[in-house]
Amino acid sequence: MAVVFHESTKVFHLFNQDVSYIMRIMENGQMEHLYYGKALKDKADFLYLHEETMRSLMSVCMPEPSLLSMQYTKQEYPSYGTGDYRSPAFTVLQENGSRIVNYTYASHTIYKGKKDILPLPATYVESDSEADSLEVRLHDEVAGTDLVLSYTVYADFPVITRHARFEQKGPQTVVLERALSASVEFNDMDFEMVHLAGAWARERYVKNRKLEMGIQSIQSMCGTGSSTDHNPFLALKRPHTTESQGEVYGFSFVYSGNFLAQTEVSTFDMTRVTMGIHPEGFAWELKQGEVFQTPEVVMVYSDGGLNKMSQAYHRLYRTRLMRGKWRDEVRPILLNNWEATYFDFTEEKILTIAKKAKEVGVELFVLDDGWFGTRNDDYHGLGDWFVNTDKLPDGITGLSKKVEETGLKFGLWVELEMVNKDSDLYRAHPDWIIGVPDRFESHARHQHVLDFSRKEVVDHIYGMISKVIREASISYIKWDMNRYMSEPYSRSAKPSEQGMVMHRYILGVYDLYTRLTTEFPDILFESCASGGARFDPAMLYFAPQAWTSDDTDASERTKIQYGTSYVYPLVSMGSHVSAVPNHQLQRTTPLESRANVAYFGTFGYELDLNLLSEGELEQVKSQVAFMKAHRQLIQMEGDFYRLLSPFEGNETAWMVVSQDKSEAIAAFYQKMNKVNGSWLRLRLQGLCADTLYEVSCNMKPSLVLDEKLAEVYGIQEDEEAFQVYRAYGSELMYAGIPIDRKELTKKGGDFASLLYTIKKVAD
Repeated sequence: MAVVFHESTKVFHLFNQDVSYIMRIMENGQMEHLYYGKALKDKADFLYLHEETMRSLMSVCMPEPSLLSMQYTKQEYPSYGTGDYRSPAFTVLQENGSRIVNYTYASHTIYKGKKDILPLPATYVESDSEADSLEVRLHDEVAGTDLVLSYTVYADFPVITRHARFEQKGPQTVVLERALSASVEFNDMDFEMVHLAGAWARERYVKNRKLEMGIQSIQSMCGTGSSTDHNPFLALKRPHTTESQGEVYGFSFVYSGNFLAQTEVSTFDMTRVTMGIHPEGFAWELKQGEVFQTPEVVMVYSDGGLNKMSQAYHRLYRTRLMRGKWRDEVRPILLNNWEATYFDFTEEKILTIAKKAKEVGVELFVLDDGWFGTRNDDYHGLGDWFVNTDKLPDGITGLSKKVEETGLKFGLWVELEMVNKDSDLYRAHPDWIIGVPDRFESHARHQHVLDFSRKEVVDHIYGMISKVIREASISYIKWDMNRYMSEPYSRSAKPSEQGMVMHRYILGVYDLYTRLTTEFPDILFESCASGGARFDPAMLYFAPQAWTSDDTDASERTKIQYGTSYVYPLVSMGSHVSAVPNHQLQRTTPLESRANVAYFGTFGYELDLNLLSEGELEQVKSQVAFMKAHRQLIQMEGDFYRLLSPFEGNETAWMVVSQDKSEAIAAFYQKMNKVNGSWLRLRLQGLCADTLYEVSCNMKPSLVLDEKLAEVYGIQEDEEAFQVYRAYGSELMYAGIPIDRKELTKKGGDFASLLYTIKKVAD
């Protein structure tokens, strides 16, 4: 790992054993991008990577005989207006109305370690030996503004991080109309763009598209979150890249608000990737002495396919983005009462559900929406963070103690950024909501967005909810956010400050998270936003897990969790076993399959266990025991491999392999059962080819199996539940595991699944 500056050629080289990133100071003082990809041996002269030739209609930006043109130069942080006609990374409006700038090299600093960019979340190091960093300071003499480009290369990850900072040194006031975090350029367009798109209950579906000339982009302009529509991530992969081989570049944005991620291909086949805060509605005023810091972009390079890219993100985000007590601890198995009761509950009913959860081995009970104010539906009470004593006469304090007396920890749901107009908070402070005076204020789910760009609003909410937490025994907080921002306007901001409101809002959210996680460091926070509408890296900095989707159907969850795994570690994915028929789809799936999907996440239950049969309760006990035995591997220590995509066929498969390759867990899921179907082989990955493994597969039929069908197949209650055999890693990876379709039929057919445990045979 190193950051090297070659004075003779003005070349910077950031590199480790996996990746190189090379740029230089050009003759005009601006920064040129030369190379990003597989690690190169360092040397002083990479200038041959600069290409310069005369083309018609080209604007030359230096006196003759130079042929330097920004139109055909790969730039580190491009601007518009001096001969480059592509989309810029930034725009600075000056007092004379001009947006023309010329940021030229002033100085640079190379240092060990990595600085934080608080109050913005970012990846970090615990020792300066983990990373090297570079800051390149550029200056525009006319505007009087410094631009600082920051880079970090990690020692043990194929990762380069980037962000930018604007510092106004001169006397004039400038306005940043666009301030993206990173721009990277490639010589060619031979890529497919991969991104994660969807909507409520079908978040983060994998989308692939071939790059063509012109602009292809994803974005969020919802204000309050990174959105269900598009996750703040994109990757460029070569057309023949697969999960296990080929070249791919990942770009992930550590931010929870409006974003733009864009690829632009020029008519000379050059590809520019830009990522940062969305410029729509953004205008940040900088007076002398003021600074604007952009959020961080995390770039991962892989020459071993999409799985290798994802594994790098998983390890980095789990160990150097998540923080605090829960970074290194397995997650408690929980039961949430929402789909069991919705708003209709009493203390007695809650305790009945909690006691049954304790009987099967659950460790944490979570009380969801409806415990506060006059909250019996979604029309009332949001913003009134005091207990509803009609439902809970002893309050959250009393209920939490009673739940703990059963042997469970206690958790609580909140939605701190929202308010109903039918609430004491709104009646006292009607000006505290986002909205434009004298215009209709759109609502969603009958609620409005509190103006978290205002410190007094954040202070008030902090005071209310921290009092509830201090007076009770709370181990877990589920922080929900159930609508996007509309009519983005703050009644307290000046007209010139309205372009700052949406970013200041997100900073307000980060501020409240910081206060609560600082005062209550032992609480496990889980973020939620109508399911997965705010599943982004920045949230993991505060809340090390997120509710992946409100869709708890097992079959649909294979797609949602598969797509989420492109960037986010399994331990971050809230995943529960819910009741059937499923509340979102009215689909019935085997209890075994519901658990087999939920294992690959945080794992928990979203139902009333009192409504299950004795046989089903025995299954639940076995599921809880299995997760307790294997969650260290699944959540903390294993590498995740995607094997079969639910977006490409009837089957899905994935697996987790320990770092030392001594054990693994693999899962196979099918959608529709097939009559007299063709042969199936499940080929594993990540094992040691020469190691002998013992493979166990749970072959016990699901309880949904019809008794007559069981009789046809000759299945008895006391039949051995597991099929066990031995095979070398090479067999499991290259020949594969034969899957007997009859076994899938025995398990209920449609939506059946198989779970394999693989362990190294002792020498």
